[in-house]
Amino acid sequence: MRAIGNFLWFITGGALMGLAWWLVGLLAFVSVVGIPWGKACFVMGEFTFFPFGQEAISRKELHQREDIGTGGLGVLGNVIWFLVAGVWLALGHVLSAVVCFLTIIGIPFGVQHLKLAGIALAPIGKTIVSKEMAAAVRQANAERAVAALRGND
Repeated sequence: MRAIGNFLWFITGGALMGLAWWLVGLLAFVSVVGIPWGKACFVMGEFTFFPFGQEAISRKELHQREDIGTGGLGVLGNVIWFLVAGVWLALGHVLSAVVCFLTIIGIPFGVQHLKLAGIALAPIGKTIVSKEMAAAVRQANAERAVAALRGND
């Protein structure tokens, strides 16, 4: 089902928004300062091409430690991103979602566009993993949290 969903997504609009992410990434790479944002654009663009079966999660959640993109510099990077490009990519996803919602068949695609709009607002510090990996990470983190709480009794 994921392959069919990804194929239908790609030909009915996913390709257009994926290319928009890549275009913003190319523009970010032109300014040497924008290379970290450009890298994030290419990762998110690939995710936008084929989102079904994958999920964007925080690298902090995945690795259980902060890195340059999940700490204070990541927040600053996301603020700059939001002001320069994030709001425009998010708007593109929202408009694509509205078009998808106009048809009954397109509702799942519209929901996916809204998820991507949220990611477009602050992509720094996120990574793409399979849905199974995301579920396993969340389960392991929950088990660690419960063990920590039990250890504090």
